[in-house]
Amino acid sequence: MLTATLYLIQSDYSSVSTKLVQLQSLLQSSDSVVLMGDAVLHAQHDTLQHVKRLYVLDTDAALLIQQLPTHIQVISYAQFADICLAHTHCMSIK
Repeated sequence: MLTATLYLIQSDYSSVSTKLVQLQSLLQSSDSVVLMGDAVLHAQHDTLQHVKRLYVLDTDAALLIQQLPTHIQVISYAQFADICLAHTHCMSIK
């Protein structure tokens, strides 16, 4: 089990950029981030460029016209559940 925090970014499109700037002050190098819903449309945000474990649900990846950056991993719901269980802390940012 990872002692790092899993951050679930679920804000509406107009709020995501602000939430990602706030996230920047919380992120540790061992943390993981899952972009969900409209947050996927901010996959290129500067805050996310150095996140080592950055995920997008396969159903949400369909929102994108352009291809995801190579440092973002597309995951299934089963993989998402495994990632949640692998972390001791999970924080939803809406």
